[in-house]
Amino acid sequence: MIKVLQKKFLFTAMLAVSILLLILLGTINVVNIVMVRTETDKTLSMISEADGNFDHIQPPSISTPPSDFRIEPKDKRDKFLSSNFFTVKLNENGQIFFTDVSRTSLVDEASAKELALKVLDEETSSGKVGKYRYQISNSRISNETVIVFLDTSEEILSYVRVLLLSGGIGLVCWILMLFIVMFLSQKAIRPIAENIERQKQFVTNAGHEIKTPLAIILANTEAMELYNGENKWSKNIREQTVRLNGLMKNLLLLAKMDESAAEIMKSEISLSELVNENIRVFAEPLKLRCITLQAEIGPNVITKANKEQMSQLLSILLDNASKYTNDNGTVIVSLQKNDKHIKLVIKNSCEKLPDTPPDKLFDRFYRDDKARTQKTGGYGIGLSVARSIVTANKGSITAEYENPNFVSFTISL
Repeated sequence: MIKVLQKKFLFTAMLAVSILLLILLGTINVVNIVMVRTETDKTLSMISEADGNFDHIQPPSISTPPSDFRIEPKDKRDKFLSSNFFTVKLNENGQIFFTDVSRTSLVDEASAKELALKVLDEETSSGKVGKYRYQISNSRISNETVIVFLDTSEEILSYVRVLLLSGGIGLVCWILMLFIVMFLSQKAIRPIAENIERQKQFVTNAGHEIKTPLAIILANTEAMELYNGENKWSKNIREQTVRLNGLMKNLLLLAKMDESAAEIMKSEISLSELVNENIRVFAEPLKLRCITLQAEIGPNVITKANKEQMSQLLSILLDNASKYTNDNGTVIVSLQKNDKHIKLVIKNSCEKLPDTPPDKLFDRFYRDDKARTQKTGGYGIGLSVARSIVTANKGSITAEYENPNFVSFTISL
């Protein structure tokens, strides 16, 4: 139980850490992309306004001496000189008459013209082609059209650099947090684990202690009836003693299931044969109440599970169906295997569906006031045992209500 709690605590804590790291690192990368792209757009607009000519950029109005202690952003001229770009100019007729590739070493005039014609076909004033961002504008000096292509290799490298760096740091932090949470998880869950263990130990000890006086009460009642004959008081004593004894057995079974859920012995079993065997046991009692039993059992359905527990699971569900099916009602049992998944469905009709959600049926000691009374002989924990068995065998069990007035239990293995 301690290991199960520790795993759940570890999973929950690391899930929270993972979500936090993803949000943090995602925000850092998104902000970096927005800031770098904004700065690139400003540089491209500045070069475009100057028609790609350094002489058209106005020098700063105030000249300040360089300082070793003050970090300031580059002015427009410095940005111009540090940028890799090329320009293509078109005349009034839309014909290329000038290219300037002096600011880049990777593009010749022919390639520049080819890219210019390509972006002109796009009919957009700005955009991206390959690793170049471009902007088309009218010259401030003449009627020419100027296309500026700015190399964004540094922009892309900045994205990748921050992504890899943040991802690496995030991974290291995640692993570090994993070790920290693993170390702290034992201390965090110890009080809860100890409390659960004390409760289970109490149920086990109390169950064994109560079994002896119950056996004595039952034996004395039978002896009293042997000498004085049966009467309504002795009958009530015997019935309630038997009932209480059955309840203690179920409580001990639940405690045992909780303790040994991770240590059950599994083997390959024929679920088809097991289901058919249990159906034969309940067929006659159902027939006496005029309940129709419909079975659709797939052949050769093999699974790896604990045979004793699976037999007990089937007995619980069929007994539950037998108890709560209305007279002249219907019980349907279906077992099918699709690919690697096994689906077992046991459903029964009833006079009226419970008012509570279906999952509530698995709660310990739950009873629907209108349908689940002591007259049925139930204890209110059979379905809890069924869910514990299914969980121990790495499966799932669900309940649902179907029209008209059917309660259906589905086991997936």
